[in-house]
Amino acid sequence: MRLDKYLSNLGVASRKETAKAVHAGLVLVNGEVASSADCRVDETQDTVTFCGRKIVWQKFVYLLLNKPAGVLSATEDGRGATVLDLLPEEYRRMGVFPCGRLDKNTKGFLLLTNDGDLCHRLLSPKYHVEKNYLVKAKFPVSNEDLTALEAGLDLGDFQTKPCRAERVDEKTIHLTLTEGKFHQVKRMLEAVHNQVVELTRISFGGIALPDDLSEGDFRPLTESERNTLFAKGNQV
Repeated sequence: MRLDKYLSNLGVASRKETAKAVHAGLVLVNGEVASSADCRVDETQDTVTFCGRKIVWQKFVYLLLNKPAGVLSATEDGRGATVLDLLPEEYRRMGVFPCGRLDKNTKGFLLLTNDGDLCHRLLSPKYHVEKNYLVKAKFPVSNEDLTALEAGLDLGDFQTKPCRAERVDEKTIHLTLTEGKFHQVKRMLEAVHNQVVELTRISFGGIALPDDLSEGDFRPLTESERNTLFAKGNQV
């Protein structure tokens, strides 16, 4: 792979920026000053240093974001800030995008990646990947409401699949779904004559939102977490 393509793919520098850095002697390949921006590097074997920073090759990135309310789950949108605005420029250059969507006022776990194949599998209904929400309701949630939510509801344009609904307190429940239609949780609560006051996704695909990750912050998935998602994306 060309050096400038290597650095561009990782979001480190554009091809033009790479050429300038090479000309200034600021790019090393295996400890030697790079001869040109189009010199060849082996992304799995060679060691590249850009402006004193050792660069680690990764084809795909997997980020866990604690999405705050009021931010859009989109790559770009003229209506307001998006989740990509919460990331450094290098990740945006790598083409990361939200895997699925959380409504604007929904908080919590959001996976961002540039691995389109894995994202497709995680969101496909046939893989039954679970999404767990903490739902704070306006009114008390009865046993009859929990039974109706779990059995599946006719929302007019579609029938929700059976799910798990567990009471935390009289107005708070854990709701675990394997689907994610537009405004689904909000509409499910409305179908049992209630309203969502606050909605937080607390886990996705078997990975829990860390207690120490503040709203608006993100971190890369650990190797164990990545393996968990890969397993979910291959499980029918």
